[in-house]
Amino acid sequence: MELYNLRVVVETINGRSVCGMKPGDWFEVTNSAQVRIPEGKHFCMYAIASVLPLLPAKQRVMPENDWLESDSLVACPDPEEQLIMRIVRTELVQLNAADLT
Repeated sequence: MELYNLRVVVETINGRSVCGMKPGDWFEVTNSAQVRIPEGKHFCMYAIASVLPLLPAKQRVMPENDWLESDSLVACPDPEEQLIMRIVRTELVQLNAADLT
């Protein structure tokens, strides 16, 4: 099967950063379910929770007209921060489904 590796990047923060993140901070999802955050960095678990439901869909090849093909921005639920993240497909990888389930 083919899945995209993803990078979730903090695009903007239009409020006050209560979690200590800044634009450009990121985490990656690779090989279906491996999460990586750069060493010495952090990513707010509430921001991750807000983007998490969309990640399995963004990992898959979708029809050209699917709304997730053009939409990639997700808002953190904290209204004080107004933090916006972008989901970026980084690489299409071949995986064996039997190895993952």
